[in-house]
Amino acid sequence: MRTILLLTASNIFMTFAWYGHLKYKEVSLWKVILVSWSIAFFEYCLQVPANRIGVRTFTPDQLKVIQEVITLSVFGVFSVYYFGDKLHWNHAVAFCCLVAGAFFMFHKF
Repeated sequence: MRTILLLTASNIFMTFAWYGHLKYKEVSLWKVILVSWSIAFFEYCLQVPANRIGVRTFTPDQLKVIQEVITLSVFGVFSVYYFGDKLHWNHAVAFCCLVAGAFFMFHKF
């Protein structure tokens, strides 16, 4: 559970680092890069321990799939609350496909 919580927190930081500046189009690019890198530092401070702890339980492939599911979940919430976007049925279908991918990653047939 620590891995999931750390990955979720790291994704929140990274989502702001990658996309938060899009609301501030008037800010010069070099300032946006500097702020984004500063935010990303905290993302790495959470993500690296998450993977170190997680590799005790999960394979690297499984960790990556967990990361992707968390990333899209965090971004879905972010886009609704930060940008005011609306989620549509195709977003739900895409998320279900990702969850199906995670299911197959965690099962051996």
